[in-house]
Amino acid sequence: MSERSREAPKPGADPDRPVHIVFVGAGAVGCFYASRLHHPSHSIHVSLIARSNYKALTEHGVQLQTHSFGNYTFRPHAVFPSAAAAASSGPGHWDFIIVTTKALPDRSDDSALIAPLVGPSSCIVLIQNGVGVEEPYRARFPATPIVSAVTVISAEQTSPGTVRQNRWTRIHLGPYSNSASFSSSSQNDPCPKGDDTNGAVLPPLPTSLAASSESPIDLVTLQTTGLGRAKQLAEWWTSLGGIRDVDVRDEPGLQLIRWHKLCINAAFNPSAVLSGGRGNADMARDPELRRHLAGVMREIWEAVPKVLEGKRFEDEKEHMAGPERILRSTERNVGAKPSMLLDWEAGRPMEVEAILGNPVRIARAKGVEMPRLHTLYALVKSMQEVRERRAKGGKL
Repeated sequence: MSERSREAPKPGADPDRPVHIVFVGAGAVGCFYASRLHHPSHSIHVSLIARSNYKALTEHGVQLQTHSFGNYTFRPHAVFPSAAAAASSGPGHWDFIIVTTKALPDRSDDSALIAPLVGPSSCIVLIQNGVGVEEPYRARFPATPIVSAVTVISAEQTSPGTVRQNRWTRIHLGPYSNSASFSSSSQNDPCPKGDDTNGAVLPPLPTSLAASSESPIDLVTLQTTGLGRAKQLAEWWTSLGGIRDVDVRDEPGLQLIRWHKLCINAAFNPSAVLSGGRGNADMARDPELRRHLAGVMREIWEAVPKVLEGKRFEDEKEHMAGPERILRSTERNVGAKPSMLLDWEAGRPMEVEAILGNPVRIARAKGVEMPRLHTLYALVKSMQEVRERRAKGGKL
């Protein structure tokens, strides 16, 4: 792969080769960020891969009702029913492949799903919850730039093709080379396939990554190229899309952001399910549940310096709210339900591995046990397995 093929494309520089971006997952988050990135007048064309809402999007586009930008209609460059359709009927190259589906590594390998879309000029962008979500993509595409992203947004799809953005637009972007090597205690030993793992986190890659018959791509190149692509997306979202709070970090900084969001997700998501369906504010106001939530967050807080090799939330106080500040803020968010509870109530698979299983395994590989998080993981995973067995008529 030539160095030129990995460079970020310049919109408008070559009118015969516009920038083509495809979002894999046309839910609320994907549709909102796609709508702020689609600028045909600047030769930036955004397409969507949709499933349940495919018909609505092809007929009417996306109807957005936003707190930040008013109401408007987003008409994508194209809408495809599958990645295979986007590969066969698309523009012939995808500069950015942005994945906004739920991270369900125990159910499907989304890195295999997007394989037909990835070409020599592609960059993969992952806007997903949890930690360790990047590693399957790095293992499958060792020489492809990857941008890892964390978003703080309140948005929902109220009906097929209609998205309401309630609060926040913040998104953090950073390169990913091989940080998920934190998932194993050895560069040479694979992740064990025993009782404490289902293989959702793959073995780490060596410090020099070989891409089939091509010359090796080192981690510095991946980080440099990924950072350039992250900056390009940030520029488009800011200067063209009007999103003010787009933040670009280096790789360790972005992973720190991921683990900070995990403090919130890992505490509130499973607890909402296990508490019988209580919302975030309701849990934060209950004395015993509040103590429990704070304990989960503190456990992650204390594990992070060892897991991330010295990185600490305290190093960036202006960005990293502590457990008590998070709880006080949550008290005001009356009526909000975390995504895991919404999935549980709808009978959908939950992001158990990305939010709970992966961090437990990654920390354990660094010699850190997180008993509170492991307890939540074991119980929620069991609840899901029992319900699915019952639905299939199986025995417990």
